[in-house]
Amino acid sequence: MFGVMSFEPLRGIRVVDLTSSLAGPTCTEILAALGAEVIKVEHPGRGDEARAWGPPFFDGGSVLFFAANRSKRSLALDLKEPRGREALLRLVDGADVFAQSMRAGTAERQGLGSSALRARNKRLVYCSIGAFGQAGPLAQQPGYDPLMQAFAGLISITGEADRPGVRVGASVVDIGTGVWAALGVVAALHERTTTGIGRDVDVTLLDTALSLVAYQLTATLASGVAPGRFGTAFPLIAPYEVFATADGELMIAAANDGLFRQFCERIGLPAMADDPRFATNPDRLAHRDELLPPIRARLAERPSGEWLQVLEGIPVTEVQDLAGVARHEQVRAVGMVGEIGGVETVGVPLRIDGERLAHDTGPPTLGRHSAEVLAELGYSDAEIATLVAEGVVVSST
Repeated sequence: MFGVMSFEPLRGIRVVDLTSSLAGPTCTEILAALGAEVIKVEHPGRGDEARAWGPPFFDGGSVLFFAANRSKRSLALDLKEPRGREALLRLVDGADVFAQSMRAGTAERQGLGSSALRARNKRLVYCSIGAFGQAGPLAQQPGYDPLMQAFAGLISITGEADRPGVRVGASVVDIGTGVWAALGVVAALHERTTTGIGRDVDVTLLDTALSLVAYQLTATLASGVAPGRFGTAFPLIAPYEVFATADGELMIAAANDGLFRQFCERIGLPAMADDPRFATNPDRLAHRDELLPPIRARLAERPSGEWLQVLEGIPVTEVQDLAGVARHEQVRAVGMVGEIGGVETVGVPLRIDGERLAHDTGPPTLGRHSAEVLAELGYSDAEIATLVAEGVVVSST
């Protein structure tokens, strides 16, 4: 069970979250973990589209939805209905942050663009989380993580050299975009303490995807040659890849000449460290085809557990599947796995003064807090009942 964190620097900050999928919700969940009050505004019929991305499902949403929407309140509101939009505007008037992930130009057409909302609330930090950006021939195209992995070249550099490229298994573009968005929002809130005025924070999936291939793209710009795929290997260091053992696989990262010498001595190949072909990292890269076969042959002779003992202190780890990760005592020891809302899940990767940031609750069911939020905005019980009866609002309380 995750404990309650006492570090809440964003306590008192209200975030209106009009995002869906994964990038935007990741941003606002980070803000919630830092103590902000996050009100998730959802479509009254389907909610956040990520609720349906499963199985598996937990209490009102998919496992993906669960992982990105903890510690939030849900307001299910029909924004196409004037009374629904009016309720949203009343909410924004008292908010500190507004986050949206609509397609370029959509927020403006709906009267929810930055200029319109900040004219009502000059202190508002307005965060736009987009796909391809606000300009260019693809500005109106929708965007999801795998599209950006394909477009920005991540797929072209991921996988084995003699096989088609593959998508990175984790949603690195979405999650990275959410982190950058949260960083931008926190920076804008900090500046606002002296200026009293909010900022526009603009992040896109494309920008994040390009930042993830920064050194590969820089090399391509300089040389005109696109890099290929190297499997688990790293094209700038050797040996720096996965090697098969007698019963599994090990990731070896001999990242400098000293580590390479120690590695060779430990596995019983000390002559390799003295071979001029392998004296420096550039030498080893130039002779990779001669370097790797003897290492592969030697490591295949013994099981992973024995090699881990032999190589203790050298950067090496076994290649685990997620079932192994979930069971590993190191994962448990650092407290990154715990229970929220009756579900065992992954925690926030940040500690302050030795304490891990924690979420108070799991993700909300659709409309779980609709009546509660509207009452806070001054709506009477009768007004709320009418809005619910006429389908403007969905309330699951």
